[in-house]
Amino acid sequence: MSIKPSMRTPLSRVRGLGSAHAGTDHFWLQRVTALSNVPLVLVFIGVVIAAGGRDYEAARAIVSHPAIAICLLLLVVSVCVHMRLGLQIVIEDYVHGHGAKFAATIANTFFAFAVGAALGFAVLKISFGA
Repeated sequence: MSIKPSMRTPLSRVRGLGSAHAGTDHFWLQRVTALSNVPLVLVFIGVVIAAGGRDYEAARAIVSHPAIAICLLLLVVSVCVHMRLGLQIVIEDYVHGHGAKFAATIANTFFAFAVGAALGFAVLKISFGA
């Protein structure tokens, strides 16, 4: 057992405050979701162009195709995760005060989940023919 010198103060060691060691994971997840959004948004644009000018039944038939519905659901998940991560950085950088930052972070998470659930429900409802 070796004793390593630390740059942390004794008080910070007792409180356990410091780096959460999650910055790299957050950075890479933000980049991966951004990269996955590119082809998924291109598919979405293609679906919008294909469904444009058609009646409801023809547009619903396009969205109800299993491959299109899966791509749209993947887009919903990827965009909502990317949105939550991006807004989390904005909150951490610009919201001052522990209570306000905590409340904004919780609201951000619930908002991203609510948007994802609503969009996912809409895609599933259309794809299963309701």
